[in-house]
Amino acid sequence: MNAPTYDTDFLVIGSGFGGSVAALRLAQRGYRVTVLEQGRRWPAEHLPDSNWDFARWLWRPELGWRGFFGLRVFRHVVVLHGNAVGGGSITYANTLLVPSERVWHAGTWAGLDDWARIMPAHYAQAERMLGVTVNRRPAEADARLREMAAVAGLGDSWHLTRVGVFFGDEGDPGGRDYPDPYFGGEGPARQSCTGCGGCMMGCRIGAKNTLDRNYLHLAQRRGAVVRAQTRVTRIVPLPSPDGSPDTSGRHGYAVLAVTDADGRARPLQMRARAVVCAAGSLGTQALLMEARRRGDLPHLSTALGRHVRTNAESLIGVRWPGCAEDLSRGVAIGSAFQLDEHTTVEATRYPAGSDAMALLSTVMGGDGSRLGWVGALLRGLATAPRATVRLLGPRNWARESMILLCMQTLDGTLTLRWQRPWWWPFAHRLRSHGPPLPHRIPQAERFAQLAAAATGGTVMASLPEVLFHIPMTAHCLGGAVMAASPRDGVCDHRQRAFGQHNLYIVDGSVIAANLGVNPSLTIAALAERAMQHIPPPDAQRWDAAGEAIEAH
Repeated sequence: MNAPTYDTDFLVIGSGFGGSVAALRLAQRGYRVTVLEQGRRWPAEHLPDSNWDFARWLWRPELGWRGFFGLRVFRHVVVLHGNAVGGGSITYANTLLVPSERVWHAGTWAGLDDWARIMPAHYAQAERMLGVTVNRRPAEADARLREMAAVAGLGDSWHLTRVGVFFGDEGDPGGRDYPDPYFGGEGPARQSCTGCGGCMMGCRIGAKNTLDRNYLHLAQRRGAVVRAQTRVTRIVPLPSPDGSPDTSGRHGYAVLAVTDADGRARPLQMRARAVVCAAGSLGTQALLMEARRRGDLPHLSTALGRHVRTNAESLIGVRWPGCAEDLSRGVAIGSAFQLDEHTTVEATRYPAGSDAMALLSTVMGGDGSRLGWVGALLRGLATAPRATVRLLGPRNWARESMILLCMQTLDGTLTLRWQRPWWWPFAHRLRSHGPPLPHRIPQAERFAQLAAAATGGTVMASLPEVLFHIPMTAHCLGGAVMAASPRDGVCDHRQRAFGQHNLYIVDGSVIAANLGVNPSLTIAALAERAMQHIPPPDAQRWDAAGEAIEAH
């Protein structure tokens, strides 16, 4: 019998907040680590000037668009997500918040550990690595949100957000160069934030603490290899040394991929001792569902695709056409307030000139119905046609608008399945099922209408919510959730896949409750915790039957 040879010890699929943490911590332990990422690297000089540059902003490879921002439309929800070396950190709004302790008592992860006791240390570690600090570039949009909160009698709950941004020394107005301020010289040189508002278009300044400037950067310094523009297509357990089939993964995995880093698509196969799925909620679900369909990973839990959540989000716009102030300045999400015990509202912005999101916005109907929307639109066109056309037009949208990102801890789930759609029966795709999700947060709409009227603004809604009654979310969670058994979830509390050896799930798909805040910090903190449980190489038993193998 010949012992198998391996190209790497741990192969990490994806380089977002789970994959980058895993890459660094495993490399620090002394493992050989390879990260495969389907997105591109994004040096500052390659970033798009605005989101009108669809080919460099949007991720639609079938159209030749290989940007860092993806938009997936399902029957129940529209999902916005990132796609790059550094995952969603390239385009996210750099808001890093700790959720309420209540979230650990909801969902399938409740009772799996003493979360309230153990998680603060992991949050603190992730905060240190991500350079979390209080926003020091409050701008006009933040002042306006504070005024709006005060109108509703909620001014005391308004606060500046905690963000992963480098602001420089006290009193620094922005734009100054600094040597690495975080990692004792091991990290890259930085420039302080100028408050340009460009966080979600990729930071040209070098102030945003994206993962390629911390976790992933340090992982590569410790020997981890990151292969960009490499899309994983299959995860196949390796056979026993005697050649007999073994789908358990105790002998490792062959990971098949397609790489086009040089402009030509080429197949790639790597043999790894263990695999870390960190492709984001949608990416991980798609990979694992395809592996189960093909019989590659037949022991995966049938709970895969269940308990998918949207963070109970709603996006509400407020526009002040012709306003003198520039609402695009500041950091992407600079402030927030608590609307009620379940609902957080944040002030979100794009940089001046990035007006393409206006194409997804429209007037808000009074009752949220399609008929109400048509009535509101017709009334506007009949009574104030020029003002209505001006309101709906994209010109100066970012300078004149603020997006209210409303998130709730209230529960609501859908199910994703791997199916051939009737309109394209040639390939399997993720398709959503279940009762409709709430597409409105009525109390948030009432607040927006009251506050906008008091400040001279006009409330706007997203087209998918109005026309199709489906919400938009930037935070798709769950689908491979933690649970006590494979009856209820896909991985155990150490994020090891039920039914498989040496297969970990380390991204937002494991989250088992709506957090009510931006989830990036929680994904990173959970990844810190999961990697803590992996022993060093000299103590590793690759074929050990761990807790997560005992499928029911």
